[in-house]
Amino acid sequence: MNSGAQPAPPQASTGSTAAGDGDGRIGRRSVAAIPRHFRHLLALDDFERAARRRLPRPLFGYVSGGVEEERSMRTAATAYDDHVFLPRYFAGVAGVSTATSLLGEEWDAPFGIAPMGLCALMGYRGDLALASAARDARIPMIVSGSSLIPLEEIMAENPRAWFQAYIPTGADRLRALLDRARAAGVETLVVTVDSPVGSNRENNMRSGFSSPLRPSLRLAWDGAVRPRWLFGTFLRTLWRHGIPHFENLYAERGIPIISRSVQREFGGRAHFAWEHFSEIRRLWPGRLVVKGILHPNDARRAVASGADALVISNHGGRQLDGTVAPLHVLPHIRAALPDVPLILDSGIRRGTQVVKALALGADFVLLGRPFNYAATLGQAPCVSYAISILRGEVARTLAQIGLRRTDELSPDNLVPRGPIAPGTFAEPEAPDAQCE
Repeated sequence: MNSGAQPAPPQASTGSTAAGDGDGRIGRRSVAAIPRHFRHLLALDDFERAARRRLPRPLFGYVSGGVEEERSMRTAATAYDDHVFLPRYFAGVAGVSTATSLLGEEWDAPFGIAPMGLCALMGYRGDLALASAARDARIPMIVSGSSLIPLEEIMAENPRAWFQAYIPTGADRLRALLDRARAAGVETLVVTVDSPVGSNRENNMRSGFSSPLRPSLRLAWDGAVRPRWLFGTFLRTLWRHGIPHFENLYAERGIPIISRSVQREFGGRAHFAWEHFSEIRRLWPGRLVVKGILHPNDARRAVASGADALVISNHGGRQLDGTVAPLHVLPHIRAALPDVPLILDSGIRRGTQVVKALALGADFVLLGRPFNYAATLGQAPCVSYAISILRGEVARTLAQIGLRRTDELSPDNLVPRGPIAPGTFAEPEAPDAQCE
């Protein structure tokens, strides 16, 4: 694949109604139906392996890595293995649909694109690629406060995009940022709360990554030996748009992404407390989502302070090592807040994992890294293709376990991995009338 325009991805047949649903071919794929440039990409993990070959080592390390020993990353990913499906058959799954409602809006799949910083450094105009692919697929995309393309440009590309804000210090700066978001057309604001201080990302230091990037012979060599990225993303960006800046941390433009001496401002959030969130609620008239919740009591407090929905997340394993898996606390937060929209983030790479999260109480899920890799490899067409892969997996999984819609899922569709305890199953069901 080159960095220019790519062929359109195959159209997924798993949105509102699956094609071929009468002959048992729901979600089936063939190599011939996949554009030639994408035929080595069959699952979301394939995008990571391909991006490793495309990106300079410091940039790939920034996207792929976690904090310290990356235990939080592994715990989040392996938690899905603690639950296995209990399929039901002769269930009549023709017309399986992945369509889902969230926060009063209809979406074509139960997943969205998580906020990710510096995407435009990985793939040419990466945030715009993500925004347009999400728009066309009718799924949410969350703009990161650490993005390198102005919020206004991204919202013009996708008017339904959400905006994730790192709340600045000072009432005037906060009000100015919120006013800017409203003027750009943002209707859903996401406040990230799980980064009160900087994290210990040793992998960044080992790979040579810093934010902003500091010019060095090592960095120059890493770029030179990745010519597709060098010419297709980096030099193309410099030629057409100049040196990227942090565009959305504040109401005003931030610092450049490449600098020998400028320090990026990470501090200022250690003082953040619930009264500050209440002030945001007072100032923000639209939908308000809190991202980074792991404790049920914090979940209750967030809703009491005005949150419309919660993102249960460990920040992709990039902040604190050794945290609980978001999937493991999900049922407890659902029990505490039975009617609040819950969005699960962290560790998902398969449609089976999406369905497990929904069965355990999530209304929706988010994924970040795989879509970032897709934008790196082939801009919006490759992101659209990645979305179609995951949506197809969700549709197939629903049909295979005997369901047609995501709102039919419940914990009864799963059992814990391992031997099943006696008495787990309910009394025998009464047969359908036509079977009597």
